[in-house]
Amino acid sequence: MKTKVVILMAGILLISMGAFAMGKKTEKINVAGKCGMCETRIEKAALAIDGVKKADYDLKTKTLTVTFDQKKTSVDGIEKAEAAVGHDTDKYKAEDADYNKLPGCCKYRK
Repeated sequence: MKTKVVILMAGILLISMGAFAMGKKTEKINVAGKCGMCETRIEKAALAIDGVKKADYDLKTKTLTVTFDQKKTSVDGIEKAEAAVGHDTDKYKAEDADYNKLPGCCKYRK
């Protein structure tokens, strides 16, 4: 009897873990940035979005790796947030007013 209870509990645990992981997704997004301040701002903008669990910006490759809950947000929403803080993505260009708020060392447009 004890064995059946343990097997049942293990099954329930595995099913619930699988259901949680189904909404989780990791994507790479190209985001324009130039310095360490950009890296901090880009990661902070992504992490401020409900559903984003992890954000890591690689300054060398200009790539944001983001892990998020697909039920709460999307790549599109994350790209919009990046543009709103002054950083261009492949899909969204930051408004000039937002770009112009960036410190001088962060200006990446020529």
